[in-house]
Amino acid sequence: MPTISSLTIAGRRIGHDEPPYIIAELSANHGGNLERAKKIIRMAADKGADAIKFQAYTPENMTLDCDMPGFVVEADNPWKGRRLHELYASAATPYSWFPELFATARQAGITPFCSPFGADAVAMLEKLNSPAYKIASFEAVDVDLITTCAKTGKPLIISTGLCTEEEAATALETALRAGAREVALLKCSSAYPSVIEETNLMAIPYMRERFGVPVGYSDHTMGAAVAIAACAIGAYIIEKHVIDSRLPPTADSEFSALPDDLALLVHGCREAFLARGRGQLGPTEREIQSRVFRRSLYAVRDIAAGETLNRDNVHSIRPGYGLLPKYLPELIGRKAKKNIRRGEPISWDLVD
Repeated sequence: MPTISSLTIAGRRIGHDEPPYIIAELSANHGGNLERAKKIIRMAADKGADAIKFQAYTPENMTLDCDMPGFVVEADNPWKGRRLHELYASAATPYSWFPELFATARQAGITPFCSPFGADAVAMLEKLNSPAYKIASFEAVDVDLITTCAKTGKPLIISTGLCTEEEAATALETALRAGAREVALLKCSSAYPSVIEETNLMAIPYMRERFGVPVGYSDHTMGAAVAIAACAIGAYIIEKHVIDSRLPPTADSEFSALPDDLALLVHGCREAFLARGRGQLGPTEREIQSRVFRRSLYAVRDIAAGETLNRDNVHSIRPGYGLLPKYLPELIGRKAKKNIRRGEPISWDLVD
């Protein structure tokens, strides 16, 4: 696989030396209300997110209108007991909204793009000049969808929740074979909400090394701590569901970040990026200025010319203008070339 060090979405470079790219996920949090969707877009922009992401699907290209086994949610999550078709119908963002959603985002200064769930959605989004595409975790095994998105030539972000390592590799290989040149993977825990103990953030540096592409984190935990920790260990991208208020409730409202939560996440992730550094050991420029306050070797008694230096007349004390303490064994037993006053830093030119 080729190495991809960065990608660029709507002029914003995403890579190791750049602040984390924060994607606010609208998902179903509009609750069927276009004005609420626009309010959330503006909120995400105001709180500092880089992008607002939508989901483009119809219930028909997601599932069957059927109550046979498997078509009703049985898992213990917020959607338990609901028919898939009914759930997707209530949560879907109407295609007719997308021109206005994209325009609202661009006016607010936040980049709009989308997770499409079918070729019809990709065709619709191409007409809006979508700058990128996101493959949702549950679609990461849909090689036809990945191929369709990759063929647009736009940057592609693939979530890997539920994926085995082999499945993640297949998704990436499919995108590259179809012509994608800018691809990122997201570590993701596809549970809603996710529990902190299962987030496995150390997969982020492993994935970057294993696949040779930028890696981020799609966060479904409560709060901002896990996303911030992900940035500290090298996540280039953070995705978080966002909402204006838990009321009225939506399909995703329970685990979505409120405005103040999003502001905390954005600030914390960017501070974690600043703290991450380059992994090199050594003092910073600010630290160098403090070297004078650490220990060094000083005369703690007056030492006459010709007198032998010993542990009674030379100590390791503060400040740091003398020789480093590691040289004390080399100094012991040498004679002073000249008189050394108590409180004078020891230097090589003072001794034989």
